[in-house]
Amino acid sequence: MRRFKGLPVRGENRDTTEYVFNQDVSDFATVPINHPVDATVERPSADGRRVHAEVFAVPPSSPVKRARTQNLAQNNPVSNSQPVESGSAELYDMDLRDYFSPPTPAPVKKPKVFKPSDKALYEFRPLRDEYLQEFLRLDGCGDASEESCPGCKTAIPTVRCLDCHDDALYCAGCCKAAHACHPLHRIEVWDGRFFKRSSLKALGLRIQFGHAGCSRPRAGHQNFVVLDITGLHEVAVDFCACELEADMGPHRTQLLRRRWFPATHDTPRSAATFRLLDHFQTLTLQAKTTMYDYYTALERLTDGAGDLLVKRYVEFLRMTRVFRHLMMLKRGGRGHAVGGVLATSAGELAIRCPACPRPGVNLPDDWESAPPEKRFLYIFFLALDACFRLKRRLISSALRDPGLGTGWSYFLEPEPYRKFLLSVTKQDEMSTCSGLAALDYANTKFSRGYSVTGVGMGVCARHEFVQPTGVGDLQKGERYSNMDYIAACILRWIHERLRKVISYDIVCQWFKNLQQRLRELPPLVRLHIVLAIYAFVIPKLHIHAHTLACQLLFSLNFLAGAGQTDGEGIERPWANLGGVASSTREMGPGSRADVLDDHFAFWNWSKFIHMGALLRKRLDKARLERDVQQESFTVFSNEQAERVPAWEKLVSDYEKDPKQRNPYEITTASLKEADVRLRLAEEESASLQRGVLALHDVSPSAFIFEGLDLEDQQRRIRAQIQLKKAGTTAQQIDIIGMRRKLTRGIARFRKLQATYTPGALQALARRDASPDEVPEQTPLMLPSALAPAERDAGCMAGVQVVENMARDAQCSEALMRLRNQLHIKSRFFTYKELHVRNQGANTRARNLVARNESKILLHSEKYQAAWDALRELNGGNAGWRKLRREDVRTMEDPEELTKRQAVRGRQASRRREKLEQLRREGEYVTDEEEEGGEDVGGDVERSPDDVEMVTNSAENRREVSWIWQSAGTAGTDAELEDALRIEWTKARARARRWQEEVELLEEEYRRVLVSCEHEARQWEIRAKEVPVGAVDVAFAQGAIAYALKQAAMFRTLASRVKVSMTEIHNGRGRKRARAAPSDEGDETDDEGAGSGEEDAGAALNSDEEFFLGGEDEGE
Repeated sequence: MRRFKGLPVRGENRDTTEYVFNQDVSDFATVPINHPVDATVERPSADGRRVHAEVFAVPPSSPVKRARTQNLAQNNPVSNSQPVESGSAELYDMDLRDYFSPPTPAPVKKPKVFKPSDKALYEFRPLRDEYLQEFLRLDGCGDASEESCPGCKTAIPTVRCLDCHDDALYCAGCCKAAHACHPLHRIEVWDGRFFKRSSLKALGLRIQFGHAGCSRPRAGHQNFVVLDITGLHEVAVDFCACELEADMGPHRTQLLRRRWFPATHDTPRSAATFRLLDHFQTLTLQAKTTMYDYYTALERLTDGAGDLLVKRYVEFLRMTRVFRHLMMLKRGGRGHAVGGVLATSAGELAIRCPACPRPGVNLPDDWESAPPEKRFLYIFFLALDACFRLKRRLISSALRDPGLGTGWSYFLEPEPYRKFLLSVTKQDEMSTCSGLAALDYANTKFSRGYSVTGVGMGVCARHEFVQPTGVGDLQKGERYSNMDYIAACILRWIHERLRKVISYDIVCQWFKNLQQRLRELPPLVRLHIVLAIYAFVIPKLHIHAHTLACQLLFSLNFLAGAGQTDGEGIERPWANLGGVASSTREMGPGSRADVLDDHFAFWNWSKFIHMGALLRKRLDKARLERDVQQESFTVFSNEQAERVPAWEKLVSDYEKDPKQRNPYEITTASLKEADVRLRLAEEESASLQRGVLALHDVSPSAFIFEGLDLEDQQRRIRAQIQLKKAGTTAQQIDIIGMRRKLTRGIARFRKLQATYTPGALQALARRDASPDEVPEQTPLMLPSALAPAERDAGCMAGVQVVENMARDAQCSEALMRLRNQLHIKSRFFTYKELHVRNQGANTRARNLVARNESKILLHSEKYQAAWDALRELNGGNAGWRKLRREDVRTMEDPEELTKRQAVRGRQASRRREKLEQLRREGEYVTDEEEEGGEDVGGDVERSPDDVEMVTNSAENRREVSWIWQSAGTAGTDAELEDALRIEWTKARARARRWQEEVELLEEEYRRVLVSCEHEARQWEIRAKEVPVGAVDVAFAQGAIAYALKQAAMFRTLASRVKVSMTEIHNGRGRKRARAAPSDEGDETDDEGAGSGEEDAGAALNSDEEFFLGGEDEGE
């Protein structure tokens, strides 16, 4: 009788019940081998007095297992137990905790008292009834219980105003008189039961324009409607028609002088207040509110029940468009210019970057004679890109909807651009080195119904200012003709002797023959560039999707003078404009250009006013990082002192002449499969020439490579089957035909195995193959698949060496191709995220990505198969690192790993604190959150440095895979020397780039101050040039006042930049010093205390107006 006592269950409250499994060995003697056996389980009762027995059937083992067990018993009569090899990373990690000793009690922590996140909101809960009662009280007459009007003391009070501070009821006459200066207030009339909405027009109020006390007023349209931020108002208006009419001007002038903007120009019937137009412009620029949504909100404010008969949507569209155009002209100084609006030149209204080099504006007079080591301070960095979200449907035309100022600011001149595109007979679309032309084509070939499929744009790469005439429409993809013209339009405004660095994500293709193409452009934008002062680079994030050659030739990390410019800044305006893409898609060409020009101007101005804070943040980081990198580089150089002079000369020569040897490039070439095949074929040919007889027409190397080719076919079929299951375009692939071809190839290979590896045929004969086995699953039995004894006895001499060489080359080539496909994968997903939106384009892009995934699968499986074979052939030492599934991922910058680990540590600590807080508040915490998933609810607070670190990398929770760092485990002296040199040159480049960044930022800070002073002086000159005696006195006064106000604004901005660059940071949530502190600076504002918001600096009482304030309504 065999008795097995069951172990108790783990845990603090363990079940002490013992389970006894009883079975007599003699019970098995008479039972057939393929029948189940009955066994019993005995379990004592809870009181220990009785035993319960349960019978259950034990199924027999499978015939295959019995045969394998018998074979093992015959060959190994005595079990030879050996310890499992401990070097594998795949071994099970045993849990050796002591479950039977009492656990050490954890230290008791004092419970933390958690307060509500919003104290005022928490205190509001018991006050809801009180607040609700006050809301209802306001629907009645309230405290206005007087029987007579408090104004005239005689009439019955029935009218109240919703916009006046006074809550008393007045009679109609007193209310009308009190609102002569407030004609757009909303009133209600009490009918004895409740208040009804009414209007001042219904009370008899008429609004006089021109001048007060006009002796001969002329009534305006009887249904005159004015749009204000409180809604749509029907008003009664009178215009001046007396002897002063000539001085007052036409109706439109009389309206404008009261800050009402007319919808038409001769006999206006509608108007909008300046307050409304400025409010909408600010809201649409900041919040991307559409005109339709804003107008609909006005209707809801006017009558929430939907009983509104007045419609002024078309007029509203017209007024907002004209208003934003006039404000751009005003801010650009065209009201002060001698030639007026029509004399505006191309790009003149664009807001220029104050930190970029502009000779004659913010550069010293001797900037061209700067020493060679300082010339990088006078480089203009330009970034180009295209966005396919900003489409426009085939709606209207330039004749029916011309732009009001297209070409004067950010969009290039439309008519010369249109004529140039018509003259281009062959318009080639640019491809990329990473194979994205197919994805571009998939996104743009179905452009039916669209007049514009996207826009191309240029910004200054360091500060992200949209360039003057730097935006142009694309008709079908990023074509050379479009992007060449856009780039030339930008470069014509940049000083010809400034050095220029152009960043573009496909610059590796675009820069070819660029010099010739620019010379062939129309005379308006034709350029003759000198390539010696140009450098072409790829943005730092996009370059990971390019080939290794591109990463060496176009990297900003290796470009002398680039500092820490990343080239990715052009992506940020695209994100900002995403909110208006849906509305501009439905506009005509002129309306769309005017709207986008306004948004580009707002983007530039927002950058302008925050330039000081941006430079300070970057400079603090750059100074810290410069010291760290310089120290690291110094230590490295001291360790390699004997090699440094030669390396230094190599880098210096390359920076002077890029045609010299690239010091960042690996000079030792990796082995390829074709090279090994050629070398072996040459050796076999030489053997035949020496008289060595061949055993077969097919040589040993051809035999091995035939087997490897069959392996490739098997992998392809398996990959295609997966694609077919995924529902991609692989459904059209003939899997049956591929299998038929593979079966014939395997049959030929079997005949060759009889000559070179007869042991393989013997192993195949012993194999129990399934009749349903498909050819892609059939083992080929190359020498590496045989046991060592079988290889020695059953393989011809030399074939193992051939396979060893071939497998080594397979590892090298598969790893290289795997990297390339991962580059493409990274680029695919970046491109798809940015540019592919509609369902059809998404489907096509998804198919391309699926095919890319199949290639990644093929190359990774090829490497793994070659690695397994090398390990078998070399006694466990493959000479290459093992490739696991988690190693197959895209590249990440290794320089950020240490920082990212610190970020993850801080985030994990905050996550634990958040979970503890949730538990104490009674919230349920899931196992996934307990094990450390994403931040709970997404609301775990991150520091600004953490956020920046996370956003700087696509795979912020992973370390760089070894496939991007090394090849084989062992290397030659030349390979080690290469690796050492490359690491030193990269360390040198890091130290130099951070030093350059510090100097660039200090120079940019100086240029910002000089640029602000230049703008202030320009406005002062405009004020002096106003012809005071030759124009209307009021106009002259206003023009001078506005110019001086603008000059004061730019000087205030300069003072804010000085404060930002010199102040001591007090930490997060602390207020910053103002540029001009007031006398009441020591007082505390209870409403803002503890809000954590930073002070915006000194108030700009001028035209912040540059979208942040605008015109005052003044009603």
